[in-house]
Amino acid sequence: MSDAKQCEPCDTTEQCLKGDKIAFLATDGVEQSELTRPWEAVEKAGGQPVLVSLEMGEIQGMHHDQNGDRFTVGITVDQAKADDFVGLVLPGGVANPDTLRTCDKAVQFVRDFFQQHKPVAAICHGPWLLAEADVLNGRKVTSYASIKTDLVNAGANWVDEECVCDEGLVTSRSPDDLNAFCDKAVEEFAEGKHEKQTV
Repeated sequence: MSDAKQCEPCDTTEQCLKGDKIAFLATDGVEQSELTRPWEAVEKAGGQPVLVSLEMGEIQGMHHDQNGDRFTVGITVDQAKADDFVGLVLPGGVANPDTLRTCDKAVQFVRDFFQQHKPVAAICHGPWLLAEADVLNGRKVTSYASIKTDLVNAGANWVDEECVCDEGLVTSRSPDDLNAFCDKAVEEFAEGKHEKQTV
């Protein structure tokens, strides 16, 4: 579909997002580092991260299979609109995307970003939501290895690389790839809409 390239770090010390709002879609079971590290990168670049979830209150972060911190939800997926955000981050953790992909409104929220040609960054098990949203046909992606078959069955060209960027769609495999993932996600958010980023 497009000329996907391996991610290269960019300088996130610049305030390149200038107050732009970035949605972080997550629920209980989110891998904590995959939520907090991109969140911090967005803030450092001058953006406004917003936690979108199924219900108001707090969600439970995880350090692999151990409970981590709790995080306050900013808005529910029922109320959130892709129109109000420049980009979307889909953190991983096994339970988090597995729960979200059974929620029609969460899946539609993801699709809306693609319909509006907006950048999306998904890491680890996060791309499961992309498969559910049916936005992977012909796209080059990576992910946690255990969901490779699901992504391929959804039409993706899966590769084992640290970070893959395909026309505004940024994907990485695991927390080990967070440096490259955060840098590239911020860069794509700063670039804005990508016409080939679509359903």
